[in-house]
Amino acid sequence: MIRLRSPRIFARDERGAALVEFAMILPMMLLFLALSVEGARTFWAYQATISGVRDAARFLSRVVDVDICTTGGSVSQWDGRLLTIVRDARDGGTVFPGGVTVRSVGATLACESGFRGGAAGVATVTAKLDIDYPFSGVFTLIGMDLTSVATQVRDQARVIGL
Repeated sequence: MIRLRSPRIFARDERGAALVEFAMILPMMLLFLALSVEGARTFWAYQATISGVRDAARFLSRVVDVDICTTGGSVSQWDGRLLTIVRDARDGGTVFPGGVTVRSVGATLACESGFRGGAAGVATVTAKLDIDYPFSGVFTLIGMDLTSVATQVRDQARVIGL
C-alpha cells in the first residue's frame, strides 16, 4: 500500500530552499559581474586613449616648425605617426583591451594671435574609437541595448618647434 504524504509536510520541508534562493539571485549576480567587467574595460580604454592623445599632442608640438603660422603649412602629414602613438605600445603591441578599435586619429592647426606680439600655433589631436561590449547579451536581460559605444578624445598643445 502506498502511503501519501500530507501537503502540510511539504510546506514545512526546507530541503532545496538554498537552491531556489540561489536561482533567484543568480541573474542579478551575473548582471553586476558583467557591469563591473565592462565598466573596467571602458575605463581602461578611455584612460589609454587619453594618455595616447596627450602624448601625440606633445609629439606634434615638438616636430612642427615653430613658425608654421607665418610660413603656412599643414599638420595632416603626421596623422599616420599620431595613430601609431595613440594605438600602439612601445613594444609594438596594442595598449587597448580586446573589442576596442581606434577608427582614426587626426590633427588640426589653429593660429592664435596675441602671443608675445605674434601668432602661435596650437595643435589639436583628435582620436575616434569604438568600444564593443562582449557581455552585451547580459544587458538585454534588463532591457538595455548596449552593443558598442563610439567616442572621441581631444587634446591641444602649443607648437614650440624643434
